[in-house]
Amino acid sequence: MSPFSLAGKTALVTGANTGIGQAIALAMGRAGARVVCAGRQSCAATVSQIADARELILDFADPMAARDVFAQDRIDILVNNAGIIRRNDAVDFTESDWDDVLDVNLKAVFFTCQAFGQAVIERNATGSIVNIASLLSLQGGVRVPSYTASKHGVAGITKLLANEWAAKGINVNAIAPGYIATNNTADLIKDEARNKAILERIPAGRWGEPEDIGETAVFLASPAAKYIHGTILNVDGGWLAR
Repeated sequence: MSPFSLAGKTALVTGANTGIGQAIALAMGRAGARVVCAGRQSCAATVSQIADARELILDFADPMAARDVFAQDRIDILVNNAGIIRRNDAVDFTESDWDDVLDVNLKAVFFTCQAFGQAVIERNATGSIVNIASLLSLQGGVRVPSYTASKHGVAGITKLLANEWAAKGINVNAIAPGYIATNNTADLIKDEARNKAILERIPAGRWGEPEDIGETAVFLASPAAKYIHGTILNVDGGWLAR
C-alpha cells in the first residue's frame, strides 16, 4: 500500500462545505478515506463528490460542539479548518468581535483536539490531527487582531499537543496557507493594485489553489508523515521566504 494512502481511515474535516475545507475533504476521499464533512451549514455538495462520506452539522460558535462526536464514531484523522475573521482597526475593535473569533478559531480547536485525543488514547490507537493555521500565525497582519491572535494560538497548541501526544501515537501538525484563491479572497483578486502587489511577493508567481492545501493535508495525515510532529508547514508559494 502507498505510504500516502488513507484507505481504512475515517477523517473528520470541519468547515468542509466550501473553499479550503471542501478541497481537504475531497483530497481525503481521493486518498481512500471515509470522510465526515462537518460544518455549520450543509456540506451536501461536498459529500456528493466523495465515494464514502456523510455530513455532520457542527457550529463552533459553541467551542464544545464536538465534545461527544468522537465517542459516537471512530475517527482516525481530525482536520480543524473551520474559522471566522473580523476586520477593524485595533483602536476600534470590539470585545464581541474578539470573543467570537477566539471561540471559533482557537477555543473550539483546542477542545475538539482534546475530545479527539481522549478517544484515540482510550482505545490505545493512533491518530492524526491537522490544524489549519495561517501566515498570520507567523506575521502580524493589519486590522485583524483577534484573527492574528487566534492563529498564533493555533500554532502554539499544535506544538503543545505534539509534545504531549507524539509518544502516544498521535501526530499533531498544522498547515499555514498563503494567499489561496477562494470566495473569501475574491475581492483581493479583483483589486488590480492589491493583486499585483501580492503576486510580486510570491516567488511561485501565482495564487494558491484550495487543492494545494488539500493534498498537503493528506500528506500530513498519512503514514508518510509518521515522524513529523509539531510542524507548522507553510504552503504559500514561497511568500515567507521572500
